[in-house]
Amino acid sequence: MTKYSASEDIWTEKYRPKTLSDLVGQENIIERLKAYATTKNVPHLIFAGPPGTGKTTAALALAHEVFGEHHWSQNFHELNASDERGIGIIRGKIKDYARTAPIGANFKIIFLDEADSLTQEAQAALRRTIEKHTHICRFILSVNYSSKVIEPIQSRCAVFRFKPLLAEDVKKYIRKIATKEHLEITPDGLEALIFIARGDMRRAINILQVGASIDKKITAELLYETSATARPEDIKNLINTALGGNFMAARNQLYDLLITYGLSGEEIIKQIHRSIFDLTIPDEHKVNLMEKTGEVEFRLVEGSNEHIQLESLIAQFVLFGKQLK
Repeated sequence: MTKYSASEDIWTEKYRPKTLSDLVGQENIIERLKAYATTKNVPHLIFAGPPGTGKTTAALALAHEVFGEHHWSQNFHELNASDERGIGIIRGKIKDYARTAPIGANFKIIFLDEADSLTQEAQAALRRTIEKHTHICRFILSVNYSSKVIEPIQSRCAVFRFKPLLAEDVKKYIRKIATKEHLEITPDGLEALIFIARGDMRRAINILQVGASIDKKITAELLYETSATARPEDIKNLINTALGGNFMAARNQLYDLLITYGLSGEEIIKQIHRSIFDLTIPDEHKVNLMEKTGEVEFRLVEGSNEHIQLESLIAQFVLFGKQLK
């Protein structure tokens, strides 16, 4: 395989949209944010949704359009709440910045990433800070789960719910990057990228850059190898072998996957979960397989031995396959 030297820049930053108009997907959200940018009247906001759907990018683009190119960096302050989850970060960094006057604008913006990881006490202190400094400061809270934010904060904010990006939106943006980087993406490579990313644009771009660092031609085989993701057909073969009643063959396929792709037990479980929906068996049987899969996933999260639990799951599939026959 030919070694290809990709750009040393991190592509997620290099190709991050700078304006709201350049954002991918989330059309309804973009229109509402454009209205805020036009009137220069921004309320407190909560951006909720899965990773890689444009929450941070939307906040940065909004700041660029509200404050302009010369003043946005002085009036936009980004913090990650997962670094310091306690009340100290609210009483220290956030409170100190919130009380300082904006530069060349009527207010400044504090962007608090992963705000749902703050403790209840920290959120209560944040509520008071939001309330006290509203005249010169706006808060944008980025969360994966808005339900983890206390009600007093939710009631003070406009909530924007980001959804996983559609496959066509991801494909369009990936093709744009590939053109600029002079890459060739095969059709199966593009489909593999969509499968691996699952609506997460950041993940898609990172995987593309890793693949590009190895070869200028991006194929499905290259992406699966570099992203530590098993091929869907390999997982499906594993399930079908188990349902066919051949436990030892299914066990050997399982360990081939663990060794070849370097997957963890939880990653295997997630891919098995996705593959169950594609099986050509009645829905009531899929329900039973899903129940067993969920049980094993819970045990793995609780700290059980992954090899024993995965073999147990295969054994359950073998027993269930005999019932099907």
